[in-house]
Amino acid sequence: MTYRDRLSPWCIIKPLPKMQRIIVARFRRRTDAEADLQVLRRLMPDMKYILIFDRDPEQEEINTLSAKLTV
Repeated sequence: MTYRDRLSPWCIIKPLPKMQRIIVARFRRRTDAEADLQVLRRLMPDMKYILIFDRDPEQEEINTLSAKLTV
C-alpha cells in the first residue's frame, strides 16, 4: 500500500465474482465517501457499491507478529 493510499483509507468498492473487488475511489474522510456513494447509487442504481475502511495489511501482519512475541 503506497503512502498516498494510506492517507485515504475510506474506499468505495465494487464487488466482483469469486470474492474479488475493484476500488472505485478513495477518500480521506468518511463523510466524503458516503456522499460520493450516494451519487453513485443514484446514477447507477443497478450496480452494487460498498463503503469500507481499508486497513494496511502489512500493519496487520506486524500487529499479529508482535502479539505472538508478547505472549
